[in-house]
Amino acid sequence: MKKILTPLLLFSFAVTGFSQQLDGFFKSSVQAQKELEEKFLQAVKPERFKIHLQELTKNPHITGTPENEEVAAYMAKIMREAGMEVTLYPYDVYLPNNPGKSLIEIKSPEIITLTQQEGPVPGDDYASDPRLHKGFNAFSGSADVTAQVVYVNFGVKADYEKLEELGVELTGKIAIARYGGNFRGYKAKFAEQYGAAGLIIYTDPKDNGYSRGDVYPDGPYYNETTIQRGSLLTMPFTGDPLTPFKPALPRDGDKKVKRKDPSEMPFHTIPVSPIGYGAAKEILSRMTGKVAPEAWQGGLDFEYKVEGGEELEVRLMVDQPIDFIRANNVVGKFTGTTNPDEWIILGCHYDAWSFGATDPNSGTAMLLTLSEALGDLIDNGGELKRSVMIAHWDAEEHGVIGSTEWVEQFKKELGANAVTYMNFDAAVSGKNFNASSAPTMKKVITEATKAVQYPGEGKTVYEVWKGANDEPSMGNLGGGSDHIAFYMHVGVPSLGAGAGGPTLYHSNYDNFSFYEKFSDPEFKMGGMVAQVAGIMSLRLSNAEVIPYDIPRYATDLKSHVESSELVVKRVAEDFGKFDQVHAEIESLESKSEKFQSALNSALESGSLSSKEIGKLNKGLLALEKSWIDPKGMDFGTWYKSLYVSTDPFSGYASWILPGIRYEVETNNPGSLEEWDKKYADVIQDLGKKIDKLTAILD
Repeated sequence: MKKILTPLLLFSFAVTGFSQQLDGFFKSSVQAQKELEEKFLQAVKPERFKIHLQELTKNPHITGTPENEEVAAYMAKIMREAGMEVTLYPYDVYLPNNPGKSLIEIKSPEIITLTQQEGPVPGDDYASDPRLHKGFNAFSGSADVTAQVVYVNFGVKADYEKLEELGVELTGKIAIARYGGNFRGYKAKFAEQYGAAGLIIYTDPKDNGYSRGDVYPDGPYYNETTIQRGSLLTMPFTGDPLTPFKPALPRDGDKKVKRKDPSEMPFHTIPVSPIGYGAAKEILSRMTGKVAPEAWQGGLDFEYKVEGGEELEVRLMVDQPIDFIRANNVVGKFTGTTNPDEWIILGCHYDAWSFGATDPNSGTAMLLTLSEALGDLIDNGGELKRSVMIAHWDAEEHGVIGSTEWVEQFKKELGANAVTYMNFDAAVSGKNFNASSAPTMKKVITEATKAVQYPGEGKTVYEVWKGANDEPSMGNLGGGSDHIAFYMHVGVPSLGAGAGGPTLYHSNYDNFSFYEKFSDPEFKMGGMVAQVAGIMSLRLSNAEVIPYDIPRYATDLKSHVESSELVVKRVAEDFGKFDQVHAEIESLESKSEKFQSALNSALESGSLSSKEIGKLNKGLLALEKSWIDPKGMDFGTWYKSLYVSTDPFSGYASWILPGIRYEVETNNPGSLEEWDKKYADVIQDLGKKIDKLTAILD
């Protein structure tokens, strides 16, 4: 049935504040594109977001469960009804999707069994669902230990070094760490490295609890039983732990993939389990040893100690089964009318630790809302010239697995065809819009937010986002979500965007009841984020020339190199600067400006032929690949980008120019001159590619 668009009542050109020119478009194409965008904005139905979110989150749905398969079926149904071609991509991945058996108890001076699951909440029926699991950390070792305890603060590497400085012995003891500061997997890795027999992790109220504001159900912060679940997987690569560099294709499929022997892989061996701060208080309040440093003090109502003392013994038992499960990526596609083999890819994972109302399924519901709006637009004569793919990834929570396996399966095609990957993990978790991006995509985001109204503010998203500043703050992509393989393994320019706020992250309380009470009671933000994502998609799809911001490379590189030089001085006080890199950045800046000027003139005049446009776009797709080093990084050869990587010591943070940063963090300043030349060569290669693009325009 043909769908009927609502009248254009809310968004006039004056209100949206479009500029007279759109990046990448012929001047003669701008008016038609603006009209298309107006129709799209009206096609977005915010009320559909609420319907989708409620359906997606009606059951707990950990990867590999029947409930998660129901979510996949619902998404496929909605996308097919929107007119998308939908394909399921199955993988057999090795992971624990059940906590198995676990126990945490104080053994002396008295016996107390500590709770490992959230308590019931008045007015929240979801919280009492019998299918909910106790808190667990996937990829924990299985063991049963009873030992003294040591408080290790956040459990970052520097904290363990501080314990050595204080003369505190950790060997054979159970470490207790608070969440924050690094990826939980590195807390386990460092605890085991420094001799701990086990690890307990909790969220301190100073970081997320009553010290921050009212706790659930009266507010959006952790109450004393709230537990953050999460994976501990810390391999020197991302994805399925048994198939690095290769897709974990189904074991019963026609194409066989050789898998690693689990016994040969560096899984954690010590038991690890999370608890709430109410349970953690029972341990921490009984500690009698040295007073913890001031920076280590938390929000509980006593002085934190480093050592528990001889009388305090704790038992930690984890027996966690691990096996193969079937994960399914669900990918929908609107095939482009002119350039079907150039792909704009949007994605979010759909598996969750419990109900997943904010993380991830606010992003899932938004993408379904977007699918319907784009389908509505196409049904009414709208056009997408490049293909738009909307992907729902599985098994992200256990280690960014689903998206990584798909990228490894289609690595060659993505390298040649993917214009961008836009990630929307937990993208409608609150009301504060934010974004992180590759340099070439930053302008695409900011310009799109100028075209969308922020609900109830009488301002654009851009105006609310930037606040009193001249322009909004935008971060750099780090670790922890589905952009990793696209950006850091293949070299596809990527971004992450959405609206955030306080959440009950990875807990059993992250449900629809919490969402409608605290995240977005009016259910307006889902439509807003869908409009921003859609405007970006339409412009990337329909621009004659892919609208990358090429001069932004030099702009960002200047600041990143200067920051790197300051970091280098931590290990090499006499270090001056990266002379060769600075010279190449100056050259790159000049080349980029020349290209942009020539491109602007060509777009203004509309003088480019179809053949020239094809050459330009092929060349533009190759630019980010200048940063891809086939050898990979020293800390993990799977990570190929010399421009950006996840921090291999924290797991979450973004390392820009990671080759340099790794030398600093490993105290190896002797190779800095080599990196100066290596990065200069890469920037020079990027400049040569830009010169070739300019030659097409001359």
